[in-house]
Amino acid sequence: MNNTTSSRRTWLQAGAAVLAGAALPALAQDKPALQRIQERGTLVVGVYNDLPPFNSGGKGIDVALAEALAKALGVKLSLLPFNAGEDMGDDLRNMVWRGHYLGFGPADVLLHVPVDRPLIATQPRVSIFGPYYRERVMVARDLAKAPKMDSLDDFGRQKIAVPGQSLAGWLLIGAESGKYREQLITKLKDGTEAAAALQRGEVVAAAGHASELESVLAGDARFAIEPLPLPRMKDGWVIGLAVKKESDDLARALQAAINALNENGEMAKLFAAAKVSWRKP
Repeated sequence: MNNTTSSRRTWLQAGAAVLAGAALPALAQDKPALQRIQERGTLVVGVYNDLPPFNSGGKGIDVALAEALAKALGVKLSLLPFNAGEDMGDDLRNMVWRGHYLGFGPADVLLHVPVDRPLIATQPRVSIFGPYYRERVMVARDLAKAPKMDSLDDFGRQKIAVPGQSLAGWLLIGAESGKYREQLITKLKDGTEAAAALQRGEVVAAAGHASELESVLAGDARFAIEPLPLPRMKDGWVIGLAVKKESDDLARALQAAINALNENGEMAKLFAAAKVSWRKP
């Protein structure tokens, strides 16, 4: 099959999916979101692909959380993994309120959404709520090679691993007007790869999200994982859920489920299973 034929088939499939959605009875569309989910018997949860330790190959913290949310609603889980778009607005459009132009989605709920006031203000078609974790940029170091870390200068000229296309990478590349740029190893996919390089002894330190570093290095006494010694991102950011704006009943039910998981210790257990310390939002 040539590329033209393949592309034509893809667009035909996408068009068919849109028409199929339009053909749904108006009565079904008017039912409250939670009622539709309960009648269907499944909760469709959007999760990011390639986001360790939250989802990697269908396993991780967000996958376990999706299962817990479906259980709380008394339905089965239908996982909808997807690749991140150019920005959060793309992801909310594709996975929450409209659906992807190729015909999949939207999900009933999207996980791993920043609970951020500026984002909320720019997204009138979605509800962002249910904070379940506070993420931070941190740095792990080899205690034998760097016994203290008051500042990045304590690493001398030794190599530091950090994914260049990440917040941690942006912070380190720009720190003190690029002072440490030459000692950074940046061609890494994510913080778990940076942590693995540290574990192999290739670098003195690795920077990334706390969850990434902990999922690889937690429990290994050779390494310390601490906040990045830079003033920015001191408090980190909170992640939560997103649903369509009109899905009030679903939002209330999911918020109740998140509250219960937070309060009964089950949320902490979901994170501990991935060797990540749960940081309460």
